Amino acid sequence: METTFTSKRRKLDHTSEAPAATRNDGNENDDGESTDFKIAVLASLHTDRSPDVLLDYLLAYDGSVEQASEALSASSRTTSPRKRLGVTSYQSSLSAFARPKLESTRSSSNIKPLTKKGKTLHLYSPEDIEAHTPCSIVHNFLTSSEADALLRELLVEVPGFRKETFQLFDRTVESPHTMKFYVDSADEAAAQRTEYVYNGSYISDVTQTRPEMLKISSKVQIAVNREIERRIQDFYPKGEKLKFQSPDLWQPNASFVNCYDGAKESVGYHSDQLTYLGPRAVIGSLSLGVARDFRVRKIVPQVDDSSADAQGQIAIHLPHNSLLIMHAEMQEEWKHSIAPAQTIDPHPVAGHKRLNVTYRCYKDYLHPKYTPKCKCDIPAVLRCVQKRAATRGRYMWMCHSGYTPGQKGCSYFSWAEFDEDGRPPWANGYKGNVNLPPVQGTTGERSEG
Repeated sequence: METTFTSKRRKLDHTSEAPAATRNDGNENDDGESTDFKIAVLASLHTDRSPDVLLDYLLAYDGSVEQASEALSASSRTTSPRKRLGVTSYQSSLSAFARPKLESTRSSSNIKPLTKKGKTLHLYSPEDIEAHTPCSIVHNFLTSSEADALLRELLVEVPGFRKETFQLFDRTVESPHTMKFYVDSADEAAAQRTEYVYNGSYISDVTQTRPEMLKISSKVQIAVNREIERRIQDFYPKGEKLKFQSPDLWQPNASFVNCYDGAKESVGYHSDQLTYLGPRAVIGSLSLGVARDFRVRKIVPQVDDSSADAQGQIAIHLPHNSLLIMHAEMQEEWKHSIAPAQTIDPHPVAGHKRLNVTYRCYKDYLHPKYTPKCKCDIPAVLRCVQKRAATRGRYMWMCHSGYTPGQKGCSYFSWAEFDEDGRPPWANGYKGNVNLPPVQGTTGERSEG
C-alpha cells in the first residue's frame, strides 16, 4: 500500500478542563521539553516501539516520560516483539518527522484529491484530515483523568454488549464487533425499546446514558458545534451551510458505543442510518483505548475511468482520547469502516480493546410516530441515493424489515420531502420541499472539503 505521512505532532495538553476544538500548534510541554525530545528518549529505551505508539503512551501519562516508560516496560513483559509491530504504526524512524506536511487550503474547491485507486492514503495531522476528508479531529480531547474515568466506566459495561444480527441476501449475519445503545433519559430508553426500529426490528437492550458519558457529552457538544461553525466558514462554498443541513444547535441525546476487542474485530464500509438524525447529520465520535485506523472512501458515480481515483480509501489514525467529528457531508457522500488490523499495541488501561462512543442528535420531529410506514406496518428507513448520478443526493423512504431474520420485507418506496434545513412537512418552521431532481446540467450538490 502506498502511504503519505505528515510531520505535525500532537501537543501534550495540560490546560483547561473544557476541551477546545482548536488545533495543537506547538510541541512544547509545560516542563519545557518538546514532545519530539521525549519521544526520542523513549525511543532510546524502547527500540522495538514505533514513534506513534510512544506518543500514545506519552499522551496517556500526561507527558511523563518516566510513567510512560514504566507502562511500556510492563506491556513488553506480556507482549511478544512480533505482535508489537502493528499496522497503525506509521513511522520507522524519527527522521520521518521531517517529511513535508500535505498541501492543504481553506478553499474546498481548490483542494486537489490525493487518493489513488487501489491504494490507501494515511493521514495523521488535523490539518490534513480536515482538508482531504469530511472529518475533523481533536487530539487529546479530555484530560487524562477524564478519559480514564470514562474508559473504566465503559469497560464495566462491555460484558453486556451484544453483536448486531441482521439478514443479508437471505443469510443471517452478525456484526464483527459488539455494541450497546444509550439514550439520556429513562423515558426515552423505554420509548426506544417499543417505538424505534433499527434494521427492521426493535432493540430491547437500550440503556440510560451512564454518569461519565453524560458528563463528557456536554464537552462533546461544545467542541462539535465549534467544529461545525468552523467547517462552514472555512470549507463550504460561500461560507454557507450545506443544503438540508440543520441550522439548529447540535445537541447529543443518544449514543451507540462500539467495542472492538482485539485486532480482528472490525466493521465493514457503511453509512450511518439517517432515519432519526435527518439529512446532513453530524456525529461526534470519541475513541478510547487501543489505537485503530478509521477508513473512509468517497462514493462517486462511475461515469468513466477518471472517477476511479476519487474512490481510493483514506486511513485516519485514531489514538486514545481523540474526538473525530463526522461532518454534514459524511453520511450521504462517503462510507467509513474499521478494518481488521494485523496486530495492535495494547493500551495500559483497555488492554486489547478499543471503545468508541458515537454521540448523536436525534430529532424530535423524526420520531417514528410521524414518519411513513411501509406495507409491513413498520416505520420506513430514510436513505439517500449515493451512486446513481441522475438522482444522487435525493432522500427516500423505504422498507427495511427485510433486514430482520425471517422477514421478506415489501416494495414500499417514497421520495421524502425536506426543506433546505432538513425539516419534513410536519415539523414546525417547514419552508417547502427542496428534495427534488437536480436541474439538468448540474449535480444539485455543493462540493465538500
